[in-house]
Amino acid sequence: MKVLVVGSGGREHALCWAIAASPLCSRLYCAPGNAGIARDAECVPIAADDIAGIVNFCNDEAIDFVVVGPEGPLVAGLVDRLAEAGIMAFGPRADAAVLEGSKGFTKDLCARYGIPTAAYGRFADAASAKAFVREKGAPIVVKADGLAAGKGVIMAETEEQALSAIDEIFGGKFGAAGAEVVIEEWMIGEEASFFALVDGEHALALATAQDHKRAFDGDTGPNTGGMGAYSPAPVMTQAMIDAVMDRIINPTVAAMHREGREFRGVLFAGLMITDKGPQLIEYNVRFGDPECQVLMMRLKSDILPALIAAADGQLANFDLRWRDEPALTVVVAANGYPGDYKKGTVIGGLDEAGKDGVQVFHAGTAMKDGKVVATGGRVLAVTALGKTIAEAREKAYEAVDRIDWPDGFCRRDIGWRAIGR
Repeated sequence: MKVLVVGSGGREHALCWAIAASPLCSRLYCAPGNAGIARDAECVPIAADDIAGIVNFCNDEAIDFVVVGPEGPLVAGLVDRLAEAGIMAFGPRADAAVLEGSKGFTKDLCARYGIPTAAYGRFADAASAKAFVREKGAPIVVKADGLAAGKGVIMAETEEQALSAIDEIFGGKFGAAGAEVVIEEWMIGEEASFFALVDGEHALALATAQDHKRAFDGDTGPNTGGMGAYSPAPVMTQAMIDAVMDRIINPTVAAMHREGREFRGVLFAGLMITDKGPQLIEYNVRFGDPECQVLMMRLKSDILPALIAAADGQLANFDLRWRDEPALTVVVAANGYPGDYKKGTVIGGLDEAGKDGVQVFHAGTAMKDGKVVATGGRVLAVTALGKTIAEAREKAYEAVDRIDWPDGFCRRDIGWRAIGR
């Protein structure tokens, strides 16, 4: 079958890498792709948010199945448009993608159906939001309601930081994503990422993972889209997995079904493991990046039938097999990220880095004059398997050190929590 993957990041490279190995896939395209994806798929110059262009391409090339990587096109209704054209796609329709498109919607859903999450308030004006902060005190969490590329969450340790964050959000820092603000209690615990394929009624838990959001070693610095990840996450014991499925994932799938917003795709729960058990931080409606990279490295089964089963409502009796070996990925980002950074800098040593079973998944890259150049903030995800997380980390960092890119940086402590255990 002909398959199109939509997106251009490390997540999409990992998906293309996995799908390309499927005997079901006769031809693989990616729109728009990147320099690394071009090794696994035919890249086509159509932006991920060009919904009409993607639908036209699928019709022209008789695409059988589309895998939508990023959240933007999902929230904008790409899967709806593909369905209208008779093209099967993996990912939720717009009315279900609102789980990520509006943090306020998700909080209200949790409140209605008793799904454990942080206490919150949602506000459409700065004055009432600030009054809530003054009433509750700090530390407290301030969030832009809509899609903000993973940067719309401010962990405010003081009231002053929270009040400033409210001004920034309503002042337009995150554009339309900041039309409303959600303010939450600061939960204490350990974060984990949990993924489940969902077919509208049934959910299939995937392997567990844990990422590192802060930019610098020791979990310091600003929040980012993710500076590294590993799988499995030791905090996610089988008992904890069962609790997450019973208290969070399955109730959400049932709630969305009852609300007439049937969810099909991958449900990505950001969790806080507290002394009360698992609580939902927020939902994403696509694979995590960089968690997808470690999941695809550990997956033994063919990913394509699983994605098709989710899209086709056939997950009830489906199962997946996973490698016992842990995987770890280190994100190499442009100097200055998540703030301002240079584009167009040349990256060398990639072939040397991608040896001995290490996969270098590309995120923000392009080919220019025969050389790989950086085009984004998070640029590479260097991913390795090992007998232990410590061994996987050692292999990943050895590969990172073979990359010749003075304009990039990475955290040097990915996996510290798991290794400390």
